[in-house]
Amino acid sequence: MSANLSTVPLPQRSSLSAYLWAWRDRLLASPNFQNWAARFPLTRHIARREARALFDICAGFVYAQTLSACTALNIFDLLAKGALPIEALALHCDIPPQNLEILLHAAVSLRLLQRHGNGYRLGPLGAALRGNPGIAAMVAHHRLFYADLADPVALLRGQAETALQKFWPYQGNAGQAADYSALMAASQPMVAGEILRAYNFTKHKIVMDVAGGDGSFLRLLAPQAPRLHLRLFELPEVAAQARRAFARAGLSQRSDVFEGDFTTAALPAGADLITLIRVLHDHPDARARILLAAAYNALPRGGVLLLAEPMGGTKGAEPMAAAYFGFYLLAMGSGRARHPQQIMKLLAETGFSRVRMLPTAQPLLASIIIAQREL
Repeated sequence: MSANLSTVPLPQRSSLSAYLWAWRDRLLASPNFQNWAARFPLTRHIARREARALFDICAGFVYAQTLSACTALNIFDLLAKGALPIEALALHCDIPPQNLEILLHAAVSLRLLQRHGNGYRLGPLGAALRGNPGIAAMVAHHRLFYADLADPVALLRGQAETALQKFWPYQGNAGQAADYSALMAASQPMVAGEILRAYNFTKHKIVMDVAGGDGSFLRLLAPQAPRLHLRLFELPEVAAQARRAFARAGLSQRSDVFEGDFTTAALPAGADLITLIRVLHDHPDARARILLAAAYNALPRGGVLLLAEPMGGTKGAEPMAAAYFGFYLLAMGSGRARHPQQIMKLLAETGFSRVRMLPTAQPLLASIIIAQREL
């Protein structure tokens, strides 16, 4: 339902403030000012930077599809051992050289590849991507997300049936549970590395990872804290995969897997540390409160909750939460990217104390908040 803008109250601003903002907007929209700023030595670099930023927003989908095509064609793996001529790449990719050249030139402009004589080699971003298989897994997964964004206005109005809604609510769908677990396992090492460097797990006896997929985080944690007993709480379809994964890793004797739904059942007691890794932002506030209360009730006095996920307001990564996760979670149909202060407020309302953040080297991947049940 559309609203009559004349009936919507506008925020009150001082007449001077309103005048200055309107003057700025008119100035920046003026073609004459834009042309002058692009030529004047003191403003030329700013004008070019802003023009590039605006065009990058317009072309961002094409940039992402360039990365997607390179990943789908395994170009980064093909170049892992060194440069190749375009003819060899075209043969591997089964694409005419003149068409493949368009993709390769695009990848060079994005620093995914570099020219090397008559051929191509990995660029700095392509080399970094190849060292993080989780990124490639997310790129492949984004095919669902991009399809959901085909009509962003319909998505915002709640008129779109999205692929992500079918991917994440995996209860009772074994196929989707397998896809979900595979994505989490591939992308978990990037996040787990930040957590393992930021927090000392060896001071605990039992850790329980709630909604931890197939246990990928716990398997990465296991060698870092060899005396720590591992617990996982997951839905039945995913829990079965976790048991098999623990067995393959030789961790069956060190692990317990519990099945259940935290919205309808209590979490098992006994762990002195509970972890929520990329979980809370999947849920709206009402369900997040249920989850935090379940964790609080399951912990002993002095027990610790560790929560890690990308958070809003992260300096230098503001678009990650506001734009990427904002729309991703909307398409998913659940959750929102919260600022640390919002999460801390939820924790305090639940009864947790000594709530604080831990610094991480890459907060874009994960920020960490720890809290304690009162002694």
